[in-house]
Amino acid sequence: MSKKILEKQVLPLLSLNLQKIIKKCSPFLLERVQEIRLREGKPLMFSLDRGDLMVSIRGEEVDRLSNAYLVTRQDMHNTLQSLSSYSLYAFEEELKNGYLTIPGGHRVGLAGKAVISQGAIKLQKYITGINIRISREVLGAGEKVFKYIVRDGEPRVYSTLIISPPQCGKTTLLRDLVRILSDGFERMDIPFRGIKIGLVDERSEIAGSFEGLPQNNIGIRTDVIDACPKSQGMMLMIRSMSPQVLVTDEIGSMEDALAVEEALKCGVAVIAAAHGSCREELRERPGLKRLMDQRVFKRMIVLSNSRRVGTVEEIWDEDRGRALLQSPPGKKL
Repeated sequence: MSKKILEKQVLPLLSLNLQKIIKKCSPFLLERVQEIRLREGKPLMFSLDRGDLMVSIRGEEVDRLSNAYLVTRQDMHNTLQSLSSYSLYAFEEELKNGYLTIPGGHRVGLAGKAVISQGAIKLQKYITGINIRISREVLGAGEKVFKYIVRDGEPRVYSTLIISPPQCGKTTLLRDLVRILSDGFERMDIPFRGIKIGLVDERSEIAGSFEGLPQNNIGIRTDVIDACPKSQGMMLMIRSMSPQVLVTDEIGSMEDALAVEEALKCGVAVIAAAHGSCREELRERPGLKRLMDQRVFKRMIVLSNSRRVGTVEEIWDEDRGRALLQSPPGKKL
């Protein structure tokens, strides 16, 4: 993300103090920022692909805590007020869920004291942690794997699971695959015409919807249901919008698994993502183990950051029981 976009979309929502500090940072540093972390009484921190770093009052990367700028209670209060358009009571649902989406598709995570009512979180108060995850569209990220998930000679798609640890590019890849499937893709031996996509974006990370309008490029044939539980959203989308492919992020629960099974019974392919470092690791979670035992996903794509964010370690063909693409020998899968 360029410094110009960051200054236009994100910085105005921070306290004036934090705005001044971040504007002093070098453009080279800001282009690599993935998250801006605010914790009351703790150092201002940036998360990058190589890890996190502390920032000084001069906008410089520092190694010593004594040289870092410590985020104040006033910084937190002013930032939270700005994020909520100075109307916190209108954001109770977002406070309950622990995140909100801002213009540009950037996602803001919130951490504080949970207020429990009848065994469920009613809202959060005394917010002491804010994580601004910068939305990065990488157009073309899906092209390297696209040919592996499409049936030769047909406008049909294999049900596919994208597997990766956090911050290794699975949402970026998923988002661009949605765009390509929706718009169509002509740079292939067999041109692929766009198809109808139903996107169930429970955490507002793929489309990055703000007030219902996607902020990211997700294609011309994509319908989005935002901030809806996956298990409910998938069936709602099938009934209402008749998609050819359903897409969702971060599946794992038994409810998610049952919803995926129901979608397949309706003749709809599913593309989803899951946390993990390899295929075998997923079997430790009952919902994913159920799907793998039934060989629901015909393609599995494993990502890492071994060489860079979004490194494709393996593309697995479940029907043939072999890898279609694999990282060079010696690389950890």
